Amino acid sequence: MLLKLVIIALLLFIVFNLFRAGIVMLRNDPEQKQMSRFLGRRVFYSVLVLLLLLLAMALGWITPNPRPY
Repeated sequence: MLLKLVIIALLLFIVFNLFRAGIVMLRNDPEQKQMSRFLGRRVFYSVLVLLLLLLAMALGWITPNPRPY
């Protein structure tokens, strides 16, 4: 259960960083370093979520749905 809460929190943080990057992009600010920082965080946490899911499946903490056929 804790693993699922961590994954949900990371996904919400990913969406939050995506919106923050969008707000920075819409502003006509000559300093665009913040936008790349937010997008970089989003990519890093997306990779972290994928690795966490693969590790949890390999260790048997979570099980995927069975095949439909």
